[in-house]
Amino acid sequence: MFDMRPVGYVVGLLVMALGVAMLLPMLVDIAQGLGHWAVFAESAILTILIGSLVALACRNGVRAGLTIQQTFLLTTGVWFILPLFGALPFILGATEARLVDGVFEAMSGLTTTGSTVLSGLEELPKGLLLWRGIMQWLGGIGIIVVAMVFLPELRVGGMQVFRSEAFDTMGKILPRATQIASSISTIYVAITLLCVAAYMLTGMNPFDATVHALTTVSTGGFANYDASFGQFTGPAEWVATVFMILAALPFVRYVQMIAGNRSLFRDSQVQAFLLTIAILVVVAASVLMSIFPHHPEQALREAAFNITSIISGTGYASVDYMGWGSFLVSLFFFVGLIGGCAGSTTCSVKIFRYQILFASVKAQLGRIHSPHAVLTPRFQGRRIEDDVRNSVMTFFVFFIVSLGVFAVALGLTGLDFVTSLSGAATALANVGPGLGDIIGPAGNFAPLNDAAKWILIFAMLIGRLEIMAVFVLFTLSFWRN
Repeated sequence: MFDMRPVGYVVGLLVMALGVAMLLPMLVDIAQGLGHWAVFAESAILTILIGSLVALACRNGVRAGLTIQQTFLLTTGVWFILPLFGALPFILGATEARLVDGVFEAMSGLTTTGSTVLSGLEELPKGLLLWRGIMQWLGGIGIIVVAMVFLPELRVGGMQVFRSEAFDTMGKILPRATQIASSISTIYVAITLLCVAAYMLTGMNPFDATVHALTTVSTGGFANYDASFGQFTGPAEWVATVFMILAALPFVRYVQMIAGNRSLFRDSQVQAFLLTIAILVVVAASVLMSIFPHHPEQALREAAFNITSIISGTGYASVDYMGWGSFLVSLFFFVGLIGGCAGSTTCSVKIFRYQILFASVKAQLGRIHSPHAVLTPRFQGRRIEDDVRNSVMTFFVFFIVSLGVFAVALGLTGLDFVTSLSGAATALANVGPGLGDIIGPAGNFAPLNDAAKWILIFAMLIGRLEIMAVFVLFTLSFWRN
């Protein structure tokens, strides 16, 4: 019989932790003296109570390890259940959001997507703005642990190639998660504090600097203003660009650097990621200077900020780039499907999968014109095993098919082609803004109908968990084994 207790115990503890995190925005609202603190107090009590009861009820089933079934269920269950509790402050608070809108905002936050259904952000209580930032920050550190612990063990999307990159405690998933989380959390907090200080040096007030640091380092993209990052120009954009890039690099490399191993810039996916950004920024800046009367510094700054924001999945927008012409708009669509490095806070396809794909295609083309040659595709200097190659190819197929299915489903709700396609892409790749007049960088997702929002909620969930980790739960063989 399938034992749910280990899964319930971990989920219960994480729900409790989410409830404790609600106390921080409660304190901010108390300091404001506007009476909004009671919403967070009620939400925290309810969340902590339910989480503790579930954890206590499942405590007698705790083991050192988890089965493959339990690990799949835990990975999906955490990102499915936490947004339900994270939505409480939106439903009970100043926004008085409906269920679908509250869950949409919380799912977008915890998956670090950055899409929003809220407007008039400047008028919201500071506690609620901080809560949006906290959710994204927690989601960022959470996905690093999932990417380095669970997905390699589950052999999802080629992630098994990184099994030796973290810590050698194979087969003991929960202890390994604790070890990696404690090692990476220190670095994650340090980068966040540096980002806060850097933002304050550019002139941001302490509150804006804190919230935007939380959503920058998590590559989440929630901002405190309807204009997104357009509220800040100049040095703040450069600061955001630098920290978005830092957050898009593999955090395990930072751990190794502290231990004396300077392997960060020798990592082939880091090199490919930085080179891709450089090329895209030069192309975008050149187009801006040739078509629009942009000063070279302005063109380079806006191109660097917005390209980095989209490729990392952060989703900030400093300008409405829908007015930059069809070429750059089309470029932004495909840039959002690239992603950062594995083991970072970023989302989407990720650069290492393209490297494995190109290496496999190159080897196959070589075999065509040289049938007797021994051509072995390699990644990071190591031979790409057949199971890794097959996993990556399967991921690409699932990603493309899922993109098409979600786009058609959104179209059936009455949305136009651009909104449907870009909405599906931005949710599945966890990027944030879409394209068009409705969900583009100058709009938000509030005008969409309820059916479209529920579709996007599901797309954000499966996109954050590398697609197959969720779809496997819908197979009969998973529950039979």
